[in-house]
Amino acid sequence: MRLTPTLKAAAAVAVLLAATACGSSGTGSSASTGLNPPDLKAQSKLGKTEGQVNLVAWAGYVEDGSNDPEVDWVGDFEKQTGCQVNSKVAASSDEMVKLMKTGQYDAVSASGDASLRLIASGDAAPVNTALVPNYKNVFSGLKKGAWNSVKGQMYGIPHGRGANLLMYNTQKVAPAPTSWSAVFDDAPANKGHVTAYDSPIYIADAALYLKSARPELKIKDPYALDQKQFDAAVDLLKKQNANVGEYWSDYLKEISAFKSGDSVVGTTWQVIANLAAGEGAKVKAVVPEEGSTGWSDTWMVSAEAKHPNCAYKWMDWIISPKVNAQVAEYFGEAPANSEACRYTSDKSFCDTFHATDEGYWKNIAFWNTPIEQCLDGRTDVKCVPYAKWVQAWTEIKG
Repeated sequence: MRLTPTLKAAAAVAVLLAATACGSSGTGSSASTGLNPPDLKAQSKLGKTEGQVNLVAWAGYVEDGSNDPEVDWVGDFEKQTGCQVNSKVAASSDEMVKLMKTGQYDAVSASGDASLRLIASGDAAPVNTALVPNYKNVFSGLKKGAWNSVKGQMYGIPHGRGANLLMYNTQKVAPAPTSWSAVFDDAPANKGHVTAYDSPIYIADAALYLKSARPELKIKDPYALDQKQFDAAVDLLKKQNANVGEYWSDYLKEISAFKSGDSVVGTTWQVIANLAAGEGAKVKAVVPEEGSTGWSDTWMVSAEAKHPNCAYKWMDWIISPKVNAQVAEYFGEAPANSEACRYTSDKSFCDTFHATDEGYWKNIAFWNTPIEQCLDGRTDVKCVPYAKWVQAWTEIKG
């Protein structure tokens, strides 16, 4: 694999706190339940472009050549559409939500721990996918997901996807782990050298493990936890804390920790595994037998967008085959457009990131926003909302 583009992307996103907190439970076939957003209408047709578009995005998603003269997919967009791109990089999903509430931005590359908040509050408008020609080539597993749609109505255009994997040092962790028990129940074997993702959404990783480790809890969806289920996940993470050497959010630091041996087992992304191996670390990353959590970012249009036509033009552009291939390779994720793999500079890129393997993604529970109305369809209990996940995460870390 050619590592140079991704190494540049790594430098660009070194400050990210929650670079891609996304998704839902399962794949795109299950739209979110229990959510009744404001009755907003999707745009019915495209009008004259407004001359500019204001975007909120993760670092590496809106590149105009200012970070690297060789990385620019904004310039051609501006020439072809007449829409000047103004972008602001957000360091977290919480920051994205706050920025979108100002009404100053037209679109956002929302992650799953932000998307339902934007939908429920009426800050994000339904999207008319017929106005986005390239949407027809988006992988089916990314359409009408629990993180980007409600009752069959899309609220955004999928951008890309990735899985949260179990990475381990092949020389120091034996036998090779096949279960998340390696970072939970069996974590004491590597006390002080376990690493975990530093975000409240990581509680879902514990819930995913408990789904099979403790079937009596009856967890169906790691983002739909009643109080008993939530307490069990929090307790597990508090126990794990005693074995964690470092929580990571900056993936350059995780690479360094695995190279030095400070970390020998923990959660990771495919791009991190590739970069770490490329820099000499003896690591391997797998989807454990329980499956994994993951992300799928979605471009969403503000309900108060002042430049909606340029926003729609941008959404179609960013998932067009050649551009989507550029973004995916630069950032380190599987592209959303099924035609993008023809245009990656590294011809093995899509195989490495499982871009076309829908069977692979069926084992990935994409990040979603926990809300009181249980996303698994239960109506006889209330689920623990994301605000309480944030509070619990502070307690977990001590």
